[in-house]
Amino acid sequence: MNFRRIIFLPGFLFIAGTCSAQSGASIKASVDKNKILIGEPFILTIEANQSPESVISFVSIDSIEHFEFLERPKIDTSTVNGSTLIRGVYKLTSFDSGHWVIPSFILFPSVKTDSIHVDVMFSDFDPNQDYHDIKDIIDVKPKENKQQWWWYAAAGALLVILIILYLRKREKTVIAVISPKEVIDPYDEAMAALNELQRNKPDNKLYHSKLVDIFRLYVFRKKGILSLQKTTDDLVMLLKDLNMPRDMFDKLSQSLRLSDFVKFAKYKSTEEDDKICFDNISESIKRMEQSGSNPPPKGGS
Repeated sequence: MNFRRIIFLPGFLFIAGTCSAQSGASIKASVDKNKILIGEPFILTIEANQSPESVISFVSIDSIEHFEFLERPKIDTSTVNGSTLIRGVYKLTSFDSGHWVIPSFILFPSVKTDSIHVDVMFSDFDPNQDYHDIKDIIDVKPKENKQQWWWYAAAGALLVILIILYLRKREKTVIAVISPKEVIDPYDEAMAALNELQRNKPDNKLYHSKLVDIFRLYVFRKKGILSLQKTTDDLVMLLKDLNMPRDMFDKLSQSLRLSDFVKFAKYKSTEEDDKICFDNISESIKRMEQSGSNPPPKGGS
């Protein structure tokens, strides 16, 4: 019996100490939004409330699957009604579309948060709508609802002056010939844009963003493929219908995906990477132009 007491007494004291450390402790986690667009930031907040007799502790987060930290977390500690409140604020985003779960965070074995569901989506796109360029904001002055009598007097005087000028000056009507706006060939437009991009090369991310946009616009105008709002994987699937040589199709697919990684700051390309992507996209446009066959427009559903 004495031997059993020696064995079980330390274990009992350890369990009692753990329970005492957890008494009065609580933790909760929340997000400011459960649905985000891909790359859109959102806030994760974790609050741990612990009584004075508890062992003060907080969760340690190194990474969360499918999510990325945008900046260092802000950890604040305060005392509320004699209890210690620790609050951690984390700014996150995600570049993986889908339905993801932020797992439960454990403060003590019996004290943990609920899991949180977050949907990461692309912006809605209607493939039946025509493509429109982005236009600048036009300022519109509010209408003034002031109707004064002198407005009518001024309008009447102006009308009389116009009639007099019309009667006194009867000249032959000059017909202005409006020349139709020159339509630029998609291939010439793409080549000019590529040359301009090569001459005035911007920073790493903007360079790859413009390079892919030039290719997407050419495919849209020349081949009738609704490529402007497609993901890279969807666009690659549509490009299979162009019957490009296998080696060129593989190089083009790799270049488009590499540019995506650079745009979303998942990879920093080298000068050699930039040149390979430029050459592959430029050569693909030339080969598509030489093929001269336009498949029926496809956008996918």
